Amino acid sequence: MIRRISPLIALVAIIALSAAWLLWIGREPICKCGYVKLWHGQVISSENSQHISDWYTPSHIIHGFLFFGALWLVARRLSFGWRLMIATLVECAWEILENSDAVIERYRSVTISLDYYGDSVLNTVCDVLAMVLGFFLAARLPVWLTVVIALVFEAGTIWLIRDGLALNVLMLLYPLDWVAEWQAGR
Repeated sequence: MIRRISPLIALVAIIALSAAWLLWIGREPICKCGYVKLWHGQVISSENSQHISDWYTPSHIIHGFLFFGALWLVARRLSFGWRLMIATLVECAWEILENSDAVIERYRSVTISLDYYGDSVLNTVCDVLAMVLGFFLAARLPVWLTVVIALVFEAGTIWLIRDGLALNVLMLLYPLDWVAEWQAGR
């Protein structure tokens, strides 16, 4: 039965079900501001993580790089489509967890994200699509270039907004006061 389901259909279904779940638990479909922007560049803002892309979009592209590498190592026999579907499932699971009340409160209590009330559903879907883009890029680009892009994305966001994938994970799991002060510009 599972072989009869296309990985693309499964991928679209996973994204749609994730979006439906987030709507069902009360997440905003789009920014409360009432409009949609292609890019929102102000990190400390009630509109952060509400529009199509923002400073955290590169982190989701890096997720795609990492998922491609991990699945290439452990599930190489699966087709590209099924590996992408698994990566999408993991990314959607993370997005659902990230937008749970418990994780939102954790972000608000241990990071500089005091105005963070969860991603809009639009932003969540676009974050997942950014991961898909990263997965495709990792499949097509040489490994050395994928690593360089990931390092540039990470170093760039750390330098420009004092945050990024590594700092986000660190501060969520093991918050350090000196990092929080540095991120706040103190």
